[in-house]
Amino acid sequence: MQVENAIAFAAEQEPSGLEIRINFGVFAGRDATTAELEELGKLLVPEAGEVSIVAEQRHEMSDGMEVVLHQVRVTLTPETVPDDRAERKELCQKLVGLAEIWARQCIHERHADITEL
Repeated sequence: MQVENAIAFAAEQEPSGLEIRINFGVFAGRDATTAELEELGKLLVPEAGEVSIVAEQRHEMSDGMEVVLHQVRVTLTPETVPDDRAERKELCQKLVGLAEIWARQCIHERHADITEL
């Protein structure tokens, strides 16, 4: 799986936290709304206990190219992530799945056309 083609994916966070990244803008063509972020939290908290959700606009630039990314990051502290490898993997897969479901629902309900400048 290529990260840029995935809606949601896990990124290991040191020392033992967890981060789920959601390529929201790539697929939705817009930022996530506050109400949508609250819905994401309602999906994840029963599974994770506690999460931090950040919606951000990232600008990646080089000579002759500029890309603006609308990304959502969900972070779990080390205290909320299981130490057991199998339990950690199961939690990670569950959260990524819920994040993908959330993103697809948001995209289906309201999608902005993506255009090249």
